[in-house]
Parts: sequence; structure tokens; C-alpha cells
Amino acid sequence: MNYNKKTVRDVDVSGKKVLLRCDFNVPQDKETGAITSDKRIVAALPTIQYLLEHDAAVIACSHLGKPKNGPDPKLSLAPVAQRLSELLGKPVLFAHDVVGEDAQAKAAALQPGQILLLENTRFEKGETKNDPELAKAMASMADLYVSDAFGAVHRAHASTAGVAAYLPAVSGFLIQKELEFLGGAIANPKRPLVAILGGSKVSSKIGVINNLLEIADTIIIGGGMAYTFSAAIGGKVGNSLLEADWMDYSKDMIEKAKAKGVKLLLPVDTVCADAFAATARSQVVKAGEIPDGWEGLDIGPETVKLYCDAVADAGTVIWNGPMGVFEFPAFAKGTEAVAEALSKTSAITIIGGGDSAAAVEQLGYADKMTHISTGGGASLEFLEGKELPGVACLLDK
Repeated sequence: MNYNKKTVRDVDVSGKKVLLRCDFNVPQDKETGAITSDKRIVAALPTIQYLLEHDAAVIACSHLGKPKNGPDPKLSLAPVAQRLSELLGKPVLFAHDVVGEDAQAKAAALQPGQILLLENTRFEKGETKNDPELAKAMASMADLYVSDAFGAVHRAHASTAGVAAYLPAVSGFLIQKELEFLGGAIANPKRPLVAILGGSKVSSKIGVINNLLEIADTIIIGGGMAYTFSAAIGGKVGNSLLEADWMDYSKDMIEKAKAKGVKLLLPVDTVCADAFAATARSQVVKAGEIPDGWEGLDIGPETVKLYCDAVADAGTVIWNGPMGVFEFPAFAKGTEAVAEALSKTSAITIIGGGDSAAAVEQLGYADKMTHISTGGGASLEFLEGKELPGVACLLDK
């Protein structure tokens, strides 16, 4: 896939109506509907401010949650419009529909330097089906399409990809940064390239491991998926998370890594517990020697040293997925140590969204990382080498 895409800086936006796809899928309090984190709204500000300062009329749109049967007042973007207005220090007009009379009238009247937010795109049944009629109706309100919702580019929806069939399409600054770092790490990494993969399941990372075996110098395996690898080479894993169906695959990956000269690092010791609980009794055992009735919940101290040494002289490090059950403090040490090691390395450090991003932010290392991806699912598919519909539809430079 070509990662060298045109951005808002490569086109003249002055006097144009710009349909801007943002990722305003913000977390909200279930009882009050109050926004509990405005990080995604803040992340969109540089592109919005650039467009407004360059005399564009901005028609912003986004999805929020997963409405089941059309419009759902609990999933309205009205609170987002209010918060965006506060952050911009200027009024944000709000349309009570996506392509209906209210949206069409307000978009038609919109002047350069003004911003309008459309209602939740998923209130339209055709959004997730990438309905060309809906895409055409959205595109009819604007002269240019700007995509800045990296968290949604792996989905071929009307507002993420469909509209690009009817309007010239370029990226905003958020997507530009993702393409620069993630795209650069895949296409032309500073070596050695070290990939750290954690999380619970091998099955969710198959494509990533396959693709990284072609480009990485070292692959580090942690988290629950490590026990499937351990069992595949004859280890005892007790009650640890195990995907028996994926043991053969794991064995194949170990062989493939050997054949390609890629270092595949597996845990050499494990912190195991007598129950899946924050207060469980724990002990450190050698990898593959977990007693019956016990389960592995984190990498052990020898493994921590091995993994931290591996990133110390890396050129690029990509990290996706925690090393253990990070939500239990007693079993978060592996994840914490990896995050600390990344904060000290001179390598380009790319954190692939999701739990890894949350860990780095919670531990206060966010500002020490080169790039923290804003899209969990999208960054995973990126690392798999898949074509992302919301990126493929943008104009090449």
C-alpha cells in the first residue's frame, strides 16, 4: 500500500466546504452521558484549526458507539459539539441529522471559518454498509473530503471511504502522522526493528506475526499468547490461557523465524498465580514448568531482563499488547518494565494503540515515546500489511 498520501497542506482549502471525518467516538458516563475523556476531540484540533484558519467551511462528521436501530438519543454527538466549541473557543453548529433537511440547510449556509458537526453517522443504516447513495449525499454538501479518523480507516464505511468516490480526498494531520510512523516502520524501518507482541490470544495476532516475520529483526512474545507457544514446544502451562487449536501454528512460526534468521524471543520464566485474581498467591517458575492448578499471569524477572536488553540497542520498536494481566498491580511488572525500557531507548518507539497505549499513558511515559497510535484495530491491520480502505481512497502524492 502507498503510504505517501496528499494532506490538507497539498490542496487549496480557501473558500472550500470541507467534509472532515473525525474520530469523536469518545467514552461517556453510562448514567449521565458526560464525556469522560476528550482526548480524541483534542487530537482532531490541529486539523480543524488549520482548515478554519485557511478559510475553509468545515463540515465535521463521526460515529459514536454502535446504535442498534437507527437514531439513539444516548449516542447523539450533541455533547461532542459542546465540548468541541469549548476547546476551539468558538461556536460549533450542530445538525440533528446526517444528510437530512437540517444537515443540508446548515451545510449550504455555512461560511468560511465556520464549523458544523453532523449527527452520529451510524444513525444512518447505510453508513456501515458503505451505501453509495449515503456517500453521495454526504459528498454533495462539500467540495473536498479530509480523512482524519485513523481509528476507523480499517472499515470501508460510507463516511470513511465511500465519500472519496465523489470528492477529492486527502488526509488530516492525525492520519499523516500515523502513516509517517507506522508506514515508515513497515516500509523503511531504522534497524534493528524489534516488535513486541503481547495480549491474550495468538489467533488475534496471526496476520501481524506473519507479516512481521518478513520485516522484523527480533520478535518478542509476551502476554497470554506466550503460553500457546510454550505448550507448542512441550511446556507445561497449568491453567494458563491456551489456544490448543493454534499450537501447530505457533510451532510453525518458531521454525519460520529460525529459517529467516529472525530472533523470536519467548519467556524464560513466568509469574504464575493460584487463581485469576488481583490478590492471588504467586510464584516465579521457569517457562514451561507451571504447576497444575496454577496459571501464568505475567513474564518473570529473567524474561524482563531479556526483553529490556533486546530493545536497548534497537533502531525501531513497535509495541502492541501488554506482557501480563496489567489491570492487576501484582501482575503488571512485566508491562511496566517494558514501558520503562522503551522510555530510555534512543530508538524510534511506536506504541500500537489499545492496552499498550493505555499502559504507557498511565505510567507517565507517553511523552517519551516517538508515536502512540490513535487506532487499536487500525494499527493492528496496518502491522498485518493489510490495505486500509480509509487510507487507500486518499490521493497519492
